[in-house]
Amino acid sequence: MQATRHPCRLKADDLACRRGDRVLFAGLSLTLEPGSACHILGANGIGKSSLIRILAGLALPWVGRVERQGTVGLIDDRLGLDPQLPLGRALHFWARIDDQDASAAAERLGLSDLLDVPVRYLSTGQRKRAALARLIGQQAPIWLLDEPLNGLDSAAAALTMTLATEHLTSGGICIVASHQAFALTGLATLDLADFAA
Repeated sequence: MQATRHPCRLKADDLACRRGDRVLFAGLSLTLEPGSACHILGANGIGKSSLIRILAGLALPWVGRVERQGTVGLIDDRLGLDPQLPLGRALHFWARIDDQDASAAAERLGLSDLLDVPVRYLSTGQRKRAALARLIGQQAPIWLLDEPLNGLDSAAAALTMTLATEHLTSGGICIVASHQAFALTGLATLDLADFAA
């Protein structure tokens, strides 16, 4: 992976999230600097995905504010790739890297033989690896990963954690919302139960 080219920072101040009449969490603040990572924990329905979407700028907090320095790359349950296109063309849409680096990322993620296959025909694990290839191609310094290990076998899960480690080493930021263990050195944890309203 290439080094992060732009400085990055992610700061949330006194966030609250409301869904319908229910406040999911309140009083949540965090600051992440280059090379730092946070694992968001909590039971189903507590607001992990909502927090990720707020941090990405895809949803507004009920209260509070988010400041981002640097672009955001997101992996969640939406693939972000055109299902009608062959995988290679769909990834090319997002690529900010040259063809040689794009080929290396596809090969590393076990996708080289699938570049001519329409995205809609990919298996769950292949789709998750394709999302990782998209994320690498975006070269966004801030990674927001919502359940990134779902659907992956043990080798692909280990590779995902290796890619996240490399991203942090290059000066990126990584936030992971997951029920599964995510092994990163220096990973801070944030349990949303501590902010339940």
